[in-house]
Amino acid sequence: MTATAPRVVAVGRLVRLREKQVEDAPRDYEWRKDIELAAYDATRPITMSYKTFVKSMSQEVRNPSKYRRTYAIEEMEGGTHIGNVMYYGYDSLLREAELGITIGDRAYWGRGYGSDAVRTLLEFAFEELELRRMYLHTLTSNVRAQRAFHNAGFRQTRQVRRDGYQFERMEISREELHELLHAERAASEGDA
Repeated sequence: MTATAPRVVAVGRLVRLREKQVEDAPRDYEWRKDIELAAYDATRPITMSYKTFVKSMSQEVRNPSKYRRTYAIEEMEGGTHIGNVMYYGYDSLLREAELGITIGDRAYWGRGYGSDAVRTLLEFAFEELELRRMYLHTLTSNVRAQRAFHNAGFRQTRQVRRDGYQFERMEISREELHELLHAERAASEGDA
């Protein structure tokens, strides 16, 4: 077991994001082996052994990269680990990074947890890394993901073809996120 609880880095309406820990390995491994989840990422399920996966994950937890960071998504009520959200390809000169997310626990699909996790990571990453822009690629056929990203503030910029797949490239700037947050706060204060 981990000697201390992993640090919570950000809290949203439905989820909290925390640092990864080796104890996440059983769920992460099952999600990474899942054929349907892999298809949503335009990749293949992993085939490495669980022992090798744990060893790799342990190294990443002990020595996180500044260019790539994965956080566990926990739902607020019970603290269940339902997926992971990450940034990668961090470029400190351009001040941008790419976002990725997996809601591995299907019981939480279509209920706003993905949008909230994305929004929570955006607020954290824009502040922590002083990003100018965050972008992502999602399969053109994955309309549900596009809707979730749109709900989190992303806009579609163009289509990209990569490795035989068609993707929608979506992005959000720091200014766009701040405008969205300001508008939401003003709307909620008007309702009060």
